[in-house]
Amino acid sequence: MLTLLGIPGALRAASTNRLLLAEARRAFGEAHQTEADLRLPLFDEDLEIAEGFPAGVLALHARIKAADAIVIATPEYNKALPGVLKNALDWVSRVPGAAWRDKPVAIISAADGRAGGERSQFSLRLCLTPFRPRLISGPEVLVAHSRSAFDENGRLIDDRYRKSLTELMNILRAEAERR
Repeated sequence: MLTLLGIPGALRAASTNRLLLAEARRAFGEAHQTEADLRLPLFDEDLEIAEGFPAGVLALHARIKAADAIVIATPEYNKALPGVLKNALDWVSRVPGAAWRDKPVAIISAADGRAGGERSQFSLRLCLTPFRPRLISGPEVLVAHSRSAFDENGRLIDDRYRKSLTELMNILRAEAERR
């Protein structure tokens, strides 16, 4: 059975990106599904030298390494990926073992603006490139006006978003099965 790791780029429990991540998991289908915890200390090389890698960083690295596929749901904060997500990438990059290497990764986003997180996806792709994952290029899933994009049960309202998300998750699954 495949292992799908979901990475919510927002810490808020009720964020629309967590709702979108739940939709992505449903669309991916049967798999062992895990979720990353990005509540990590701010990256600090002095901390790394003095105490080693924090337990949360090692756990995140292990989850990434163990996953067959990864989906990241990123909000857009001030026209880029959120700091908490960038911080996690920075920490994980320090741990030996190239956790991201050749890993199939899909990026999705929900944002309250009209572009649906387009800039956050672009900036996240730039940040992931040095790690050499297999980034899925599309279809892009950019849920705009996200506060009104989900129904009372947390499901996407717009059929176009659901279709794009299903197609993206089918591609992600196919990439994971090729490994």
